[in-house]
Amino acid sequence: MKLSENWLRELVDVPVGRSELAHKLTMSGLEVEDISVLGEGLDGVFVAEIVAAEKHPDADKLRVCKVSIGRGEPLQIVCGAPNARVGLKAPLATVGTRVGEITIKAAKLRGVESNGMLCSARELGLDSDADGLLELPDNAPVGMALAGFLGLPDAIIEIGLTPNRSDCLGMHGVAREVAAEFGTHGRIPATLAQADTHADSLDVIVQVPQDCPRYCARLLRGVNAGARSPQWLKERLRRAGIRSISAVVDVTAYVMIETGQPMHAYDAATLHAPVVVRRAGKGEQLTLLDERSVTLGEDFLVIADQERAVGLAGIMGGHATRVTDASVDVFLEAAHFAPAAISGRARRLGMHTDASHRFERGVDAELPRQAIERATGLLIAIAGGSAGPVVEQVSTPHLPQRMAVSLRRARLQRILGVVVDDVEVVRILESLGMQVSTTATGWSVVPPSARFDIAIEEDLIEEVARIHGYDRIPVQAPRGEIAPAAIPENRIALAALRQQLAARGYSEAICYAFVEAGLLQTWGLDDASVALANPLSAELAVMRTSLLPGLVSALEGNRKRQQSRVRLFESGRSYHMGPDAPIEVERLAGVAIGDAVSEQWSVPRRPIDFFDLKGDVESLLQLAGAGAAEFRFEAGAPGWLHPGRSATIWRGSERVGYLGALNPRLQKALDLDADVCVFELEVAVLNRRLVPQAAKLSRFPSVRRDISIVVADDVSYADVEATIRRAIPERLIEIVLFDRFAGPNLGIGVKSLAMGLILQDGSRTLTDQDADDCVNLAVSALAIGYKAKLRGQDGADEG
Repeated sequence: MKLSENWLRELVDVPVGRSELAHKLTMSGLEVEDISVLGEGLDGVFVAEIVAAEKHPDADKLRVCKVSIGRGEPLQIVCGAPNARVGLKAPLATVGTRVGEITIKAAKLRGVESNGMLCSARELGLDSDADGLLELPDNAPVGMALAGFLGLPDAIIEIGLTPNRSDCLGMHGVAREVAAEFGTHGRIPATLAQADTHADSLDVIVQVPQDCPRYCARLLRGVNAGARSPQWLKERLRRAGIRSISAVVDVTAYVMIETGQPMHAYDAATLHAPVVVRRAGKGEQLTLLDERSVTLGEDFLVIADQERAVGLAGIMGGHATRVTDASVDVFLEAAHFAPAAISGRARRLGMHTDASHRFERGVDAELPRQAIERATGLLIAIAGGSAGPVVEQVSTPHLPQRMAVSLRRARLQRILGVVVDDVEVVRILESLGMQVSTTATGWSVVPPSARFDIAIEEDLIEEVARIHGYDRIPVQAPRGEIAPAAIPENRIALAALRQQLAARGYSEAICYAFVEAGLLQTWGLDDASVALANPLSAELAVMRTSLLPGLVSALEGNRKRQQSRVRLFESGRSYHMGPDAPIEVERLAGVAIGDAVSEQWSVPRRPIDFFDLKGDVESLLQLAGAGAAEFRFEAGAPGWLHPGRSATIWRGSERVGYLGALNPRLQKALDLDADVCVFELEVAVLNRRLVPQAAKLSRFPSVRRDISIVVADDVSYADVEATIRRAIPERLIEIVLFDRFAGPNLGIGVKSLAMGLILQDGSRTLTDQDADDCVNLAVSALAIGYKAKLRGQDGADEG
């Protein structure tokens, strides 16, 4: 929002200078991003008139002009501006005046004397336009100081507004804010109703009152649409960053800048009544004012007549119904559109307009009639014409409701840490346009219709704090003893899991929770994905259903930057569409590529493989303090993993997650130049930890028995270990797998597993018979479960 300092001071008493005003605005939440000073040092620049102009004898692009400044003989000025012509009034910098970085001197240009300089707006620092001389209106008094004629010096104050302060997207809103901040009186003029001088009007039908609860319009006849806007209006538009176009368009833009209410004007001759506010038809076409043709969806709101859409509601009018210099009758429109009906529509069309910027944030529902009356008065004064009656369609149930909000005195003091007098609280709230009534515990406050952001008690506390002054609130915050949240002993802290991965050489990454829909489809992870209703961009349109797509993209970025060995992990949430609402799942994921070990002299180089990654994951599982039997790895995983180098991790009947190498097809689709190993775990299943329990250490020695069994090749070691533990649960302390053998001497489709069984009893020393009994129980259980037998038994070849 750009505003003129001079205009602001006309609307409200500002008892401080420019720098203090900017500081006060910033401290109250209206951050001043830039201040551009206009028209300083223009004492020697006057309104001048070109009374004669001839071609320069030695230069085709130069003209020798005679310029009058209302006194003495006309000055001879050599000028190269394309619009220099007889009768033109333009600024003249006289000799000795400093303009920008140069001081005007008498000079000869191609042999012709020049005693001053006719100036463009850019040369005077008033605008970026350098196409020609700044053209002044015909009624500009020759010889008058330019600064006095244009209301200079002035400053353009640019304010960066947060989305909740849409009430300050108009000069009147900013003026009310400044009046509240300084405790002064505003001079916002009352809007006068314009008398109806004819009875003509166009019927209006609102088909979607929930999207447009208020629509106001008026038909003006006999308007001179080709009339020029007065200089004061042009200047105010220029300083707001809007270029003057024509009287009708300028007035609608001016009313928007003044009040915050966007408006639009149609050439009434191009409309076929009634005017209808409706939803667009699927695939409906509309050519906009900028001559861009757009295809609309059914969620777009349009203004239409009997034949076709004539405007994109809340965004931009249509080209076919635009007001031109030949227009005679003008149909003025001002409406309140619900933010939800406008939000995101302009962005989907690659547009951003002043109207959409305001309607998306919310415009005061009481402004449309005021804007119609204000625009009518200005147009009749500038371009003539006669006004018809205001047509207004209102759906009261759909208008924003102003609900009373309670503010407790004790709560206000507790949050701010300072006592604000009751009188001051009431003054602040009332100066912001709120209706305040006293209650036993504080106040009941009804916010003004322009303040959509006042809904709860904390909103009112914020208003009191910022107007009272943050600098008047103690820097020392109120002390409060808050007990730290207890970390349950039966849970592994997420920080511990992250530290474990960092200790194993992984670097933590933080990726966006939004991803491109096509990326999830490439991975095959797009089922139950949650699409954003209003995405920042197409690349961030869907919530991630897994952490791995983002991590692998980060890994790929590191590879492209000459990082050959990359280890990344991330902890965060994935999002899945549930039956009633999206579901969030806390996950921990990691990716790895490159050599298994950093390059060194003592270990040969080899690429990372499944078992390297499995070791990293097992180090996380060990933190759970559970026995190895509680976790198991089963071959097989989703399609995005390699079918022969992947596994699903289980904790009892609960799935912990997956690990393995990426599927080669996916790896090719992602343009990865080496094998990538990944894992993803659900934190809620992983982080359950057994509470340590003290137990008496056995005073008796342990006994080790080594066995070598032959089982089918498709029997996993995890199943073998679990079977042995079930067979001898009390005396088995540990199992050590120290050899695996397979070969033609052993047989086809079988393998040999050599294990050491560590046995111990807490009450006595185990005898050889006790150890043999344990071994027999284990072998029998394996024989029953998997038809296993001791190696060498029944003629099994020893290899």
